[in-house]
Amino acid sequence: MAVGEIIGINISEKRGTQKKEIPEVDLVKGFGLENDAHGGNWHRQVSLLSFEKITEFNERGARVGNGAFGENIIVSGIDLRLLPVGSQIRIGEAALVVTQIGKECHKHCQIYARVGDCIMPREGIFAVVVAEGHIKKGDKLEVV
Repeated sequence: MAVGEIIGINISEKRGTQKKEIPEVDLVKGFGLENDAHGGNWHRQVSLLSFEKITEFNERGARVGNGAFGENIIVSGIDLRLLPVGSQIRIGEAALVVTQIGKECHKHCQIYARVGDCIMPREGIFAVVVAEGHIKKGDKLEVV
């Protein structure tokens, strides 16, 4: 069983705006992160990205902060890209199920325009909330 740690939690109030970092949040079953514009009844309720992949990207000169890729949860210690669709992730009482690996970018983001690359399309994963719970920065995350 892989174990990681939540390094950052990010939400945005409306779609198309950069996410802002928050210290804690409720995961709402069938919706996503409370008050996040990307929450709803669909297959990409929560987006997750590996901290190590963000660090590697920044080492190439990107200089982007938490939430810049539109990711909800930043996780250290697990290469999320390797998790198959259907994997279950537990964070305390909360549970997520991975629904998608990567995504197609229809229009390139500000990061791509500035750096010529973006890691979210190939490194980000998406999940739905199947059990509610309160999560915070520093919480352990387990792949079961």
